[in-house]
Amino acid sequence: MKYIIEEALGRSEAERRIKPTSMIQSDEELVSVLEELTTVIRVIGCGGGGSNTIDRLAECGIQGAELYAINTDAQHLLHINADRRFLIGRRTTRGLGAGSLPAIGEEAAQEDIDEIRAAVDGADMVFVTCGLGGGTGTGASPVVAEAAREAGALTISIVTIPFSAEGSIRMQNAEAGLARLREVSDTVIVVPNDRLLDVVPNLPLQAAFKVADEVLMRSVKGITELITRPGLINLDFADVRTVMTNGGVAMIGMGEADGEEKARDSVMKALRSPLLDVDVSGATSALVNVVGGPDMTITDAETVVDEVYQKINPDARIIWGAQIDQNLEHTIRTMLVVTGVSSPQILGKETGRRVTSRHGI
Repeated sequence: MKYIIEEALGRSEAERRIKPTSMIQSDEELVSVLEELTTVIRVIGCGGGGSNTIDRLAECGIQGAELYAINTDAQHLLHINADRRFLIGRRTTRGLGAGSLPAIGEEAAQEDIDEIRAAVDGADMVFVTCGLGGGTGTGASPVVAEAAREAGALTISIVTIPFSAEGSIRMQNAEAGLARLREVSDTVIVVPNDRLLDVVPNLPLQAAFKVADEVLMRSVKGITELITRPGLINLDFADVRTVMTNGGVAMIGMGEADGEEKARDSVMKALRSPLLDVDVSGATSALVNVVGGPDMTITDAETVVDEVYQKINPDARIIWGAQIDQNLEHTIRTMLVVTGVSSPQILGKETGRRVTSRHGI
């Protein structure tokens, strides 16, 4: 067996050094076919929090996705790095923001609905991200998600629920926005900010917002690059669509570990993550992304997935992928998205309807 491994590795190295000229035309044809099959992914950040996520994604880099920022606040939008920026509701807000009023955010989005529809047109997958509780993100994000879904895109909303310290009005706004997003998105991934305080309890509020932005960024990047980046185990758009279409409410867990048991430790941290505030045994499906350094093996990745299989409903659908990150030496990161869940952090449908009626979004 050893000689087979050595021969295969030697042949692999030789193939990297030699490229037959007779294959150039075939390669060009393959590239042409692949370009036609490329999944069009757009990430649209709504409001201040969503735009901050776009800015963070642009800073760290994301492969295979277009980054759009939408806001009613011209000053904030000016400093956001994105492929495209949209100032919505000029007549409604004059570029001064929505004043923490979701109804104004929704009105601003409806004012520029044609531009929003053009932004999602032709996309296969659209991420809509925002921090719920304010005006533009809470009011505009359901309008964007609805437009994306009507255009035929797989629509995944990734949102944060406010810190309790932000007050009851913002929490009520968030509840209304979440209820609305559930109606117009295929899947809504919820990040409850209060749970971040279990991880970093003594963090100043401003720094805690940065952590929330980072969680949103990693969520979008992790799911997107499962499709767009070559890896040890690749997923395609059809795999993700299978899990995320009509996935309902989802929550996310993240874990990172090193050492001899890094694979198992990373997935256990993800499963026990304060952000994953649910009993995963009742989930209807799960998406697992395993990222490790050059030393990560297929066995490491399978160890992660096996742990998930043991904890989740045996009838649940699980898809997973594994990727190499040259910067993660002797370390494994696990991201776990479970769909079809319920949680104390997520309001029920009846409550959602009452709040939506009261706040008019």
